[in-house]
Amino acid sequence: MPIYHLGGKTTQKQVRFLMDQALQKANHQADPLPTDLLQAENFPWQHEALREIHFPTKQQTLKLAVQRLKFQELLYWQLKYQLARQDYQRQNTFTIPADQALIDQTKANLPFTLTADQQQALADILADLAKNEPMNRLLEGDVGSGKTVVALLAARNVISQSKQVALMAPTEILAEQHWKNMLKILPKTTWPQLALYTRGQQENHEGPMSKKDLLNKLSAGQIKLVVGTHSLIQEKINFKELALVIIDEQHRFGVRQRQELKHKNANSLVPHLLSMTATPIPRSLALTLYGDLDISLIKEKPLGRQPSKTYLVPEKKRLDAYNFIRGKIKEGQQIFVICPLIDESDKLGLKSVTKEYKKLNEEIFPDLEIKFLHGKLKTEEKSRIMEDFKNNKFPILVATSVIEVGVDIPGATIMLIESAERFGLSQLHQFRGRIGRNDLASFCLLFSSDDSQLTLKRLKALATSNDGFQLAELDLALRGSGEIFGTKQSGLMNLKIARLSDTELIKKAQYWAKQILAQEKYRLSLDLQNLLTSLKTEMHLE
Repeated sequence: MPIYHLGGKTTQKQVRFLMDQALQKANHQADPLPTDLLQAENFPWQHEALREIHFPTKQQTLKLAVQRLKFQELLYWQLKYQLARQDYQRQNTFTIPADQALIDQTKANLPFTLTADQQQALADILADLAKNEPMNRLLEGDVGSGKTVVALLAARNVISQSKQVALMAPTEILAEQHWKNMLKILPKTTWPQLALYTRGQQENHEGPMSKKDLLNKLSAGQIKLVVGTHSLIQEKINFKELALVIIDEQHRFGVRQRQELKHKNANSLVPHLLSMTATPIPRSLALTLYGDLDISLIKEKPLGRQPSKTYLVPEKKRLDAYNFIRGKIKEGQQIFVICPLIDESDKLGLKSVTKEYKKLNEEIFPDLEIKFLHGKLKTEEKSRIMEDFKNNKFPILVATSVIEVGVDIPGATIMLIESAERFGLSQLHQFRGRIGRNDLASFCLLFSSDDSQLTLKRLKALATSNDGFQLAELDLALRGSGEIFGTKQSGLMNLKIARLSDTELIKKAQYWAKQILAQEKYRLSLDLQNLLTSLKTEMHLE
């Protein structure tokens, strides 16, 4: 007997009656999937699957119906990815051979040695740039694995050949950090060709510059490498020869935002695309989210980094935790305190930044300077607070998840996370990646008001593992795909029945999508023909 979500005064009996009427009409609809596919996979017809999922006759046929409908949904996603990939790779691009001597010289001047994973990822990217079809690569690395330096070395190769690079970050804080890293990593001879462009800030190596001057230099090709936020895809910004687009934390950009950058060139050539993510993604999830993207993986951490020690702290030991923190501050170390909310909420009973800041400032550490950070603060204020914290001008920063991605504070060795049960494992792992970015021991302290078995299992897993990929797999199994990225992404994968943990079905869907697009022999239904037509008109890269 089906149970439906109801609204208003509608009853279950009424909805069942209407559903039965609708299913009778559906008997006359042509099946959208090719007959060869249905026979090969032993799937029921669509009208049979719909009837069975609403009014099942037995467990076995219900299971087959669910599999069929899940597959259909995943197939549509995979068709979109394959079409997008084909469309992108048919376009003309810049061919940029690797200047190995220049790359080696730049690497030799770095204050550290690249890991084997970084070397391999750089080789993959340089090989792609040398081809006559556009690169479409995802650089995936755990927190603190050094993706940025790999991307900047690739950018160095591009700008040395008088072509342009755009590096797009999801927040102004991260864009400014990339800007500072560029000035550290790239030689001074390149500095006149570099610029930062966000809504609140435009500057080159000499300091602030006017927006008009920066835009003119970009369109004239004088600025070769620009870092910014989504401001880079505003209509008034144009490039002369944009050969490489680097998108950091690409899942935080909308599909249409990513698409815009490809139309910024004065000529008809499309840029190479390098996407980066610090969120460890299980292979099954990567296949679904990024279609047939080429993937480079950096799993090694730079030499000298100690893994953070993580503890689930009971409430009765809170005072001990504060005393431990005070001792570390006396040694000159710094502390992050993370809360899920900006302001207090009576309904949720969760810790908020404003309330926690007040408590720490007035009751726990009245003798210490404490500041807070959240997304509602003005850009200039956020930048000033982060810069002061980075320069160790105050010891404790209370913040929301605004610091989740990329923020680099070398002196921070302790992270205290309130209401830890409210965050996904991968997001907690991201938070933890903000500490331990030096050769000192670092500690992540988790506090939770939820003592359920599921919460304990998740948080204990975080305490026992520093492998982001292993934690992402567990998060996917326990909490679903939305938690892989910390907060639910409404436009990310709006699946109705399929799940991103349906690994085998994802593989099947990808195989059949390739078969359908590669072979003319499949007689496609009108529905599927219309779907392919609509997908082609909104063509984009995931």
